[in-house]
Amino acid sequence: MQLWAAGFYRTAGLHWDADAMQGEPFKYFAYGVAATEVEVDGFTGATRTLRVDILHDVGDSLSPLIDLGQVEGGFVQGAGWLTLEELRWDETDGPGRGRLLTQSASTYKLPSLSEMPEVLNVRLLEHAAEDGAVYGSKAVGEPPLMLAFSVREAIRDAVAAFGPAGRSVELGAPSTPEAVFWAIEAARTAAGADAPADAATGRPADPAGVPVPADG
Repeated sequence: MQLWAAGFYRTAGLHWDADAMQGEPFKYFAYGVAATEVEVDGFTGATRTLRVDILHDVGDSLSPLIDLGQVEGGFVQGAGWLTLEELRWDETDGPGRGRLLTQSASTYKLPSLSEMPEVLNVRLLEHAAEDGAVYGSKAVGEPPLMLAFSVREAIRDAVAAFGPAGRSVELGAPSTPEAVFWAIEAARTAAGADAPADAATGRPADPAGVPVPADG
């Protein structure tokens, strides 16, 4: 005797014409916004997330407590993806060439309690029931991960402060301390190149007016 019930749900009303590029392929979109404040160490490239404020749309929440946890967990997972989880492969000419080197907990840095922001505020969008969805709710498992882009962009904005105004900062993902350090060095180099020359030495001066060493 079967001791469980099984079934499936198919969202009604979905259609898409690939030739005409018209239709409604999705029932709904999930929306969210995050504002992140970070601290960047200009000597080491280390970063620290100080505060995060999130507003996320889950439709008419079936369980606000669970949904809040999903948003928090998805955000922290995304922050790890964008700032910690660096994949490296064997580039030697040996038999292991091409093999993933960061494949275990001993070589792969996952986000932990120490990477959590000191202040994390999460609110669910109110009065946002979705017509035609199950009890007016929206899926909340994966969309919050995208909110973590605010962490990377906050780091990129902080790095820009080390360089001249208006300069775009190239910062890869994951934005590890090493990547951040080299981005800061590039910003400092650009600042030195744009700085006015010191009258006595002919060398560029930093914004404070102190001559930059010849090798700087």
